[in-house]
Amino acid sequence: MRQSLTRELTDLIERGRDRQLRLAVTGLSRSGKTAFLTSLVNQLRHAGLEARLDLMPAARQGRLLGARRVSQPDLGVPRFPYDQAMAALDSEPPRWPEPTRGISELRLSIRYRPARRGLLRSETAELSLDLFDYPGEWLLDLPLLGHDYLGWSRAMLAGAGEQRRALLAEWEDVAAKLDPAAEANEAELADVAALYARSLQAAREAGFANLQPGRFLLPGDLEGAPVLQFFPLPALADADEAALAKLPSESVYATLAARFRHYQQHIVRPFYRDHFRRFDRQIVLVDVLGALNAGPERFEDLSQALATLMQSFDYGKRSLLSRLFTPRIDRLAIAATKADHVTPEQHANLTALLEALLAEPLQDLRYANVPVKALSLAAIRATEAHEVNHKSERSPALRGTTLEGEEVLVFPGEVPARLPEAEFWARQGFDFRAFRPAPREGGALPHIRLDAALDWLIGDKLQ
Repeated sequence: MRQSLTRELTDLIERGRDRQLRLAVTGLSRSGKTAFLTSLVNQLRHAGLEARLDLMPAARQGRLLGARRVSQPDLGVPRFPYDQAMAALDSEPPRWPEPTRGISELRLSIRYRPARRGLLRSETAELSLDLFDYPGEWLLDLPLLGHDYLGWSRAMLAGAGEQRRALLAEWEDVAAKLDPAAEANEAELADVAALYARSLQAAREAGFANLQPGRFLLPGDLEGAPVLQFFPLPALADADEAALAKLPSESVYATLAARFRHYQQHIVRPFYRDHFRRFDRQIVLVDVLGALNAGPERFEDLSQALATLMQSFDYGKRSLLSRLFTPRIDRLAIAATKADHVTPEQHANLTALLEALLAEPLQDLRYANVPVKALSLAAIRATEAHEVNHKSERSPALRGTTLEGEEVLVFPGEVPARLPEAEFWARQGFDFRAFRPAPREGGALPHIRLDAALDWLIGDKLQ
């Protein structure tokens, strides 16, 4: 207890001196969170040595001396598996690290020379950087706090497009037979909930992102718990609200509504209270290329998911008191990942497309004077840029190794700089390959513009 209080007091003092920063990393499945965090730690560990961080003034000027991992403040949160991730990247053949399934944390102590030093030119300073990794799917659940079960149930079914509805068809056929007024059968509800969860998993595998509840996709230690055994009820589409309110507590409707409320109060709200509101800065990773590959309906679904996710943040400038006691996100980065999967001249279009996807949230943030930056990056570069000379014409291409082990030289396609119309897919289409990591010969991991993201997120603290 005394050790815990001492740690909390130390953190409070460091935050008051502006020497502690809590950076949260999130993104929907396959956005590259694990790769990003692994590379971030690797780059800072190798700062001043093999790391290429030219877009960070502190590194370019030789003031960034490096970082080391230290004990994290919250011993109840799993430690981010950095060593396991590096072992995967260094295996033969190299492979991508296993994605994390829940929240994890890692603390770095970053040592640097301030830009304005005192009389002693050897003066150094330290910044404690707490890194938090959590699934973006959990953020998609925060809007549930503004719904009751009836409203959520109707919204889930009304908002499903044709392709997504087809993936839910088997579950919907079974759920449609449930009478809201009938007495609930626990085993039956568990089976229908499991079928609903499998339908959501299938939708995610098909490229959809705007899926609720998020914990059905990444249940963690809640797998099999009754709190995850609810689902939308098709029979509620035309049901009378007053009549539903009179149904007994053992009815199907009342049972599902009670589980929905429990999920709101005991799963969603504590995550927001205990973790999310403690973050100072945030980077949201977006797999724009994967959505382009998947087609128009999935691309639109990603747009809706991102709009929902962005509404969840508590943005605003921080005074000293708010930084100490009620920290709020005061700087945001939004990054289109896997930039190495397209040729370099397409990177500007990739960033422009990301900004187009998030046009309204970005406008709101800039109007509120919240610093926000959109960029494209590859946390761990898996390809090399090349040119192909054909009939005296030079064309850009990528050289890399596919996940199956085939070495290829390809031009994956052009990225539109604005939101594409539906006919765009029929006219052009995309073929963004998935590549395995390139073999590493020690030192820092190769990347594209990870240093730009780092400078935006922590650079001002290294002055």
